[in-house]
Amino acid sequence: MTTATSRTATATATDSPAPGPGLGDRFTGALVGAAVGDALGGPVEGYTPEQILERHGGRVTGIVGPWNGDAWRTARPIAPYHKGHGHITDDTLMTHALVRVYATVRDHLDAFSVADHLVPDLISTPRWIPELEAETLPLHRVFLAEKWIVHRLHYGHNDPREAGVGNIVNCGAAMYMAPVGLVNAADPEGAYREALDVAGAHQSSYGREAAGVFAAAVAAAAAPGSTPATVVAAALALAKDGTQAAIEAVAEAAVGRTDTESAIAPLRAAVAPFDTVGPDYRAPSLGARRPSRLHSIEELPVALGMLLVGGGDFRETVLGCVNYGRDCDSIATMAGAIVGAMHGEGAVPREWADRVAEASRVDLHAPAAELAAVAREIHTRDLTRRRAHETAFAALTEAAR
Repeated sequence: MTTATSRTATATATDSPAPGPGLGDRFTGALVGAAVGDALGGPVEGYTPEQILERHGGRVTGIVGPWNGDAWRTARPIAPYHKGHGHITDDTLMTHALVRVYATVRDHLDAFSVADHLVPDLISTPRWIPELEAETLPLHRVFLAEKWIVHRLHYGHNDPREAGVGNIVNCGAAMYMAPVGLVNAADPEGAYREALDVAGAHQSSYGREAAGVFAAAVAAAAAPGSTPATVVAAALALAKDGTQAAIEAVAEAAVGRTDTESAIAPLRAAVAPFDTVGPDYRAPSLGARRPSRLHSIEELPVALGMLLVGGGDFRETVLGCVNYGRDCDSIATMAGAIVGAMHGEGAVPREWADRVAEASRVDLHAPAAELAAVAREIHTRDLTRRRAHETAFAALTEAAR
């Protein structure tokens, strides 16, 4: 264990933690925080910190317009999306879709839940898509890695538990796993297991692993007395292979840093050996996004690194993620969810949340309220199931005497 990891793990040993925000407040903070991070990062996604600095005449400090201004429709014909002005992207669209699955199933999810409920949601119900400025099927906006779910499960009739095999390995599954972490609030191990099952329909290898670890981080953040250090420690306790090594390296690079601006280059250098995409985000390397036990997605370790450097402050942490560039909408989505789960809705700047809700024509509070109600129901069921198991096990041990 590295020095940074030791310090992080040691920080978990605290006295009786203060209760902090309640369950509903943490759920709202996480989902609103994720959406705000997504909308802030969208306009600068795919660019380097240097390009962002030049384009905006300094660092991004709030909601900005499209990178190419009014030419956003034709600047990137393959992806003619209106990123900017507070528009959420596919990260939030998928997160809210997963909340709707929980609202339907009202219990823990698995890969079959993706096939039975998430896929139909993507292909059958038109919704307002801010980046397309139109009401259409979510399928028409999600990235190819998410269209894979529909291809494999709806058309290919693959086993949902194995459908993720063959897809590109990226952050696609991890980016919308915050609801799994919230349903398993204060139970990182439970969140990890459930997210791995759900993500099996979408991803394999370190992409699936990242989904489990991110859900665990959100669950740890939602626990009373959580801190950036306890969240990272929980992630490290469960992460495997390259994902664990990447988080360790980034946590080490974050030690002693309190300024996210100066942390951008060191965090990138720390995660680079584990990132398969390479230095040019828009021109991935030949080995990019292929299965490996040695590698990791870039987004989650960087989000956790910025969490440590920013000390859990929403503005500092999320803007650090945004100005990091590359896949910064997903990085900021993850960091926003974690900070929001730690501190509740009050941590998220109201002016940003209101602007994103209005610009995206989305109710950012309703999904959180729905998920909190479902989580309470699931917890009651879990208690009943646990007590039934305890009774049965007790009877078995008595019979063995």
